Amino acid sequence: MRAGGIGAAWIAHTNRGYRVNSALRWCILIPCLNEEKAIASVVKSALRLHVPVIVIDDGSDDRTPEIIRALPVTLLRHNQRKGKGEALRIGFREALRQGFDAVVTMDGDGQHLAEDIPRLVDVGKRFPDHIVIGARLLQREQQPKGRRRANAVADWGISWACAQPVADTQSGQRWYPRSALELVELDAENFVFEAAVLIAASREKGLGIVSVPIASRYDGAFRLSHFSPVRDVMRIALYTFGRVLHYGKLWASYTRSRSAPLIVDDTYSHRTA
Repeated sequence: MRAGGIGAAWIAHTNRGYRVNSALRWCILIPCLNEEKAIASVVKSALRLHVPVIVIDDGSDDRTPEIIRALPVTLLRHNQRKGKGEALRIGFREALRQGFDAVVTMDGDGQHLAEDIPRLVDVGKRFPDHIVIGARLLQREQQPKGRRRANAVADWGISWACAQPVADTQSGQRWYPRSALELVELDAENFVFEAAVLIAASREKGLGIVSVPIASRYDGAFRLSHFSPVRDVMRIALYTFGRVLHYGKLWASYTRSRSAPLIVDDTYSHRTA
């Protein structure tokens, strides 16, 4: 079955009778660095969902912390830059401290839409013991070709390390259940941390990974990405290769990773609801 140009995948529809846990307590985590142009609108859009918002400022030297302090959120701040991994780590710790059952992460540059979050939450509740990724599978022609190729390589390697297929391993908009948050002390930094959580959640916690299609947004309105296609891809590749070797059974893991990813294509039903 095909949906909106996504390609071959296991597509689950929203009207299936999956178990829903409506009592889950969740919050939104927004790591950011020098986002004075976008952070106010990003945080305000998240607040409109009427759930707690935690913003982690990774040592910004512009007006970002000043803007955040004027908003009704929990602000955690590094005095100096420590990388996205450490920003997410202290956000996870705070969410665990406050007793949340899950978090949704989104970047502070405006590339992710808060309007997509209810879809991730809905799928997270109906697919317990899964991480849910807002996968940039729609309007993919907007992605720069170099970035698209780098993401494809990352998807191939990280899926192998996870021993299950993952669509858009580089997306920062995700639903993490509490069992994934408990991996907070993984020995991984910067952008490697997000890959490390996917791998350890798959291999050590037995979590599944499901994707919800969202739009690719690279229309020139965002600041230059902090992600380096060379440096960070190399870091992720080295870490991932190490994990593949660590868990062993290379061929079995690779074979499992080549099946179709689980994608919940609920775009139409939410647009018309």
